[in-house]
Amino acid sequence: MADPDLNGIPRHTVPVDVHLILSREGERGPEVLLSRRAGAVYASGLWHLPSGHLDPGEDMVAAVIREAHEETGVAIDAGDVTAAVTVHHHPPVGTRSRIGVFFEVRSWSGRPRAMEPDRCDGMGWYPLDGLPDPMVAYCRAGLDAYRAGLPAAVHFQHPDDPVHHTPDGHHRTRLLPAPPAGRVHLPHHLRAFAERAVGRLARTTEVSWARTRNRVWRMTGSDGGVWYLKQHSGPRFHDREVAAYRAWVHALGPQVPRLVAVDAAARAFVITALPGRCPNGMLLDTAAEERVQYELGRLAAALHRSGPERPAGPPEVLGRMRRHLEEAQPHLADGEADLLLGFARAYEGLPRPVVVPTHGDLQYRNVLLTDDGQVRLFDFERSEYATATRDMVRLRDTWAGRPGLRAAFLDGYGRPLTPTEELRLECETAFDAVSGIAYGISHDDPEVAERGRRTLLRLHAATPV
Repeated sequence: MADPDLNGIPRHTVPVDVHLILSREGERGPEVLLSRRAGAVYASGLWHLPSGHLDPGEDMVAAVIREAHEETGVAIDAGDVTAAVTVHHHPPVGTRSRIGVFFEVRSWSGRPRAMEPDRCDGMGWYPLDGLPDPMVAYCRAGLDAYRAGLPAAVHFQHPDDPVHHTPDGHHRTRLLPAPPAGRVHLPHHLRAFAERAVGRLARTTEVSWARTRNRVWRMTGSDGGVWYLKQHSGPRFHDREVAAYRAWVHALGPQVPRLVAVDAAARAFVITALPGRCPNGMLLDTAAEERVQYELGRLAAALHRSGPERPAGPPEVLGRMRRHLEEAQPHLADGEADLLLGFARAYEGLPRPVVVPTHGDLQYRNVLLTDDGQVRLFDFERSEYATATRDMVRLRDTWAGRPGLRAAFLDGYGRPLTPTEELRLECETAFDAVSGIAYGISHDDPEVAERGRRTLLRLHAATPV
């Protein structure tokens, strides 16, 4: 289709459609949600990603969120939508090409289901290396580029080509590569910010964690220096982490990164790099792991003393617990809901605690261990004023059946817990477990949900509150 420009010269225009790559980790690796078209629609009987056209005046992100809700019932926040692949497609019939923009989403709420049975008679999760047939060739071209980690593709079919993908149809897809390796892959505004902070960059590598909406790059300067740039997807955790680096983290000494620069508008900051490897999943002997726990106790104590104590606000855990239970209830064993409500009532009956600066996510995945046994701590995005015991909740997973690790941590912390703190820790562990189950279910994050189930199993086996 062509429309005249201001000079009366025809210019090429094409329709734009959006495609949703709802992605999760399955037993065989990454999986995507596909639906089978049905009824009086184009490509009826073929598998396809949830997709659709833009409404008049609608932007692409709004369109993919709308189509996702209309076709699958899931709710998606705009901050969770990331660009994956752009495909320039020409179908086997007609003279008009189109642009398809494929968006990846890893976080959503609700369980996907077929919301339009008159237009969709099947929906399911499929591994990227085991996509079903028959599939729309246009959709397959986009997924081929996505699976290859490439940003774009041209998919021009010939008049005698079938609409569905065929094994010999790959030659219609031309995958377009990303910039050459070694080029700085930071978005331009982030690169400019980083180079103002640390000087010219020689190389960057994205090291973002797959299960988060934030993005992290490891940056190497032209002089060999190394830093990390982190960009948050929203203001809440950005503000928390920057505040922690500015107000509290310096009290932990050289065991933590240093804040170099902040771009508040981009929700980004640069920090120094630390040596070491994450001990999560490492096979440590007992003495080495007790040393890690001792150092974590020492670091936690320093952090908890880095700001003045404050009185806690009134506990509101019972209502929050009931909300989590509504979502997690079908996945709880008999008696676990009553157990959790019992913990909530017990917590509300405890003396009002004081709150202190906390890390908020103290577990091995946020720890680095150097070759000479030094322990480093990073990722302060969940830092906030909370009870001191709240920082011990996720470490309890490592303490299970290993009292020596708990003793080492408290030795480093500098004191034992009081009976009231022991009960508060039990209650907060229960809250974290049900919160993890609810989150893991709604976000298809089996790792978090399984951790919550393990914790509940241990709590249920112990003497109930």
